[in-house]
Amino acid sequence: MEKSIESIWKQGFLNSDALVAPKLNNLYNQKSIHLIDKFKRMFKINLNAIVVGSLLFLGISFLIGIPFMGIGFFLTLCIVVIVNRRLSRGLNKIDKSKSSYHYIKAFDNWMKQQVGINRIMARFYYPLFFFSIVLGFWFYHFNGKQLGESITNKFILNYPDIHLVFGVPLFIIFGVILMMVLLSYLGGKIYNWDLKVVYGSVLRKLNEIIADMEELRN
Repeated sequence: MEKSIESIWKQGFLNSDALVAPKLNNLYNQKSIHLIDKFKRMFKINLNAIVVGSLLFLGISFLIGIPFMGIGFFLTLCIVVIVNRRLSRGLNKIDKSKSSYHYIKAFDNWMKQQVGINRIMARFYYPLFFFSIVLGFWFYHFNGKQLGESITNKFILNYPDIHLVFGVPLFIIFGVILMMVLLSYLGGKIYNWDLKVVYGSVLRKLNEIIADMEELRN
């Protein structure tokens, strides 16, 4: 035989215009389109949820007296949403007319770029979230007194020689900075965990489809 069954399947798989193995082409085309469409829906819902959640939290933060926390979270999440909306333009430009393999590989390359950028941003926004929480509680008024000021006064009362910077105990400043540095270091790992929770099933399916396709190509 001039062509083995395996070579015929590969030919039909690699060339979207081939007349051989049309069912195989159709199967992988459907899988690829379904997976990417599913991700697009999840991605859009996730971004919309971030926008709505940040707005709600901003309003609640003013109501309960921690506006600095709400503002910090809102501004940080706005940047995350803006960057990811711009990244989504590249996702919409992926050409569906190409073969299923090139289509899914284009999506995989976009996904890696998107994940890489978000992993870098995570090293900044997790520390900013923590700093926003600190500011929110520091300027929170409890029983008519600012919580941060009350904490400082107690330390001064017990440790009169304590060093202050802009009215804040120096060791608290060092502690906050240290925690922010730690969160920056762990930001990428925290993001990876968050990514698996939200998009884990899609990423697993993506890897399975690409592995199947590349096995056929080999």
